[in-house]
Amino acid sequence: MALRIIATGGTFDKHYDEIAGKLTFAASHLPQVIECARITTEIALEELPLLDSLDMQDIDRRRVLASCTHAKEEAIVIIHGTDTMRETAAVLGAATLDKTIVVTGAMIPYAIANSDALFNFGFACGIAQALPPGVYVAMNGKIFAWDKVTKNRTAGVFEPL
Repeated sequence: MALRIIATGGTFDKHYDEIAGKLTFAASHLPQVIECARITTEIALEELPLLDSLDMQDIDRRRVLASCTHAKEEAIVIIHGTDTMRETAAVLGAATLDKTIVVTGAMIPYAIANSDALFNFGFACGIAQALPPGVYVAMNGKIFAWDKVTKNRTAGVFEPL
């Protein structure tokens, strides 16, 4: 089974700009992440404009939906910012595509020590190949239906709604 990875940005893909002292976007970390994860499944990587999820608009969510709709792969992992991943998952869920779509991200950027990015990525890739068609959010070692999840901003984890 082939796996499509769609990069949309989020904390997962942020870089620390030591000059400005800010987290910014540059090239996606995903080629390095895929290599580090040593996934043996065939992977197609698609990089959409990298955005903080708070900056995502309806047009960006439609772009993600179009990528999923046109993907030949039946298993898709979307790397997304955690603040609005549920909103994007809702757009995908409403489309009722006959594909398994798993949305994941990170609370700490991949490039920073003790990041959860690599774990969340590997977990999402594994379950995207095992779950039935539908839209899911995979964070913190848990799987949630797209419409039954919320981000607990105080605890920094995802929980059932």
